Amino acid sequence: MNDIYSHEQRSMVMARVRGRGNKTTEIALARLFRENKIAGWRRHRRLFGQPDFLFPKLRLAVFVDGCFWHSCPRHATTPATNRGFWKRKLAANRARDRLVGAVLRKRGWFVLRLWEHELSGRGKPGAIRRVRAAVRARSKQPGWASPRATGERRPGSQRPS
Repeated sequence: MNDIYSHEQRSMVMARVRGRGNKTTEIALARLFRENKIAGWRRHRRLFGQPDFLFPKLRLAVFVDGCFWHSCPRHATTPATNRGFWKRKLAANRARDRLVGAVLRKRGWFVLRLWEHELSGRGKPGAIRRVRAAVRARSKQPGWASPRATGERRPGSQRPS
């Protein structure tokens, strides 16, 4: 089927498309947190890499990665058309994920990444176990001090570098 737009017009149209975030996956994880009585999390706090959820007192950042956009090893696909563009795009997403994780760890944060498919069906118990384990590990970490005790700024007030 032929496109009704020229290549340049299609490029302009697509450049104007903006994502709306991964609201459905965030809501699914928030629901899981509530159902499993996992407390202490916050959403929409400013921190480098824009984590989906933060546990500020524990310095735990949780990301929910979409299977397509972050190249899930189980569900990743590359569109048949414009393969070169998509390979570069998805590789750049993975590289950005590695950078964000490295920067946050260097700043004293623990980074937990969950896949979109872990939030439904048989994946839910495993996702909850991983979150609980991270929360438990951060809570019991020897020598751990809250950001206020160390004189650091609050996580929500940090500016991205």
